[in-house]
Amino acid sequence: MPIIYLSPSTQDWNMYVTGSGSEEYNMNILADALEPYLWSNAIAFRRNSPDMTAASSIREANSGYYDFYLALHSNASPEDRYGQTRGIIAFYYPGSSEGQRAAELLAESLREIYPLPQLVTTRATTSLGEVSRTRFPAVLLEIGYHDNYQDAVWLEGHYDAIARQIAQGLTNYFGLPFITPMGPMDGRVDTGGGRLNLRAEPDQEAEIINKIPDGSAVTVYGQWQGWYTVSYGSSLGYAAATYINV
Repeated sequence: MPIIYLSPSTQDWNMYVTGSGSEEYNMNILADALEPYLWSNAIAFRRNSPDMTAASSIREANSGYYDFYLALHSNASPEDRYGQTRGIIAFYYPGSSEGQRAAELLAESLREIYPLPQLVTTRATTSLGEVSRTRFPAVLLEIGYHDNYQDAVWLEGHYDAIARQIAQGLTNYFGLPFITPMGPMDGRVDTGGGRLNLRAEPDQEAEIINKIPDGSAVTVYGQWQGWYTVSYGSSLGYAAATYINV
């Protein structure tokens, strides 16, 4: 079960040219849209809060263990080019092969929906703390330019589609199948007496991360080829759908 630190922007002073609100506001809407996809794909997460800063988000992440750090932002042009630039940039730390790989996979996925796919790029940087100061592979996504009207309108109209593509990039990074959310739904284990294995991947040979007693309540988030994505207590993983009644 991979776990990521999710850090939507806390920059409440960067306002969208459309008047829809701040970068913080819009990136938290995007993070809200992303959460069901993370659950359905068995990607656990911890998320920062709007009262935090980038620095405190980094500190919180570094105080624990995560497989990946994902920062969600939107961009802005310099004053002399206000409103003239478009595109998506996936930033990563130079020398981080896993950060670069994740950036390339996320960019590849977002090119499928961005109206100018040639402007979805990856870039190494040492100047952004959320990729340079984290202890884990990290990507900072600048999703469009909030001072560009076309970009801002596109983002505001495609929260779910963007979230879906980010999730697809993450499942590719972690080597998991992409599962569309179907819940959450209440489920109950029915094994006839034995315990149900909760696995790290939808495979009978995958690591067992928990054993769920017969009759236990679980939450079901998605379905894939005879497997449910379920949570039980603090565990999130895959269980054979045959043994769960929903």
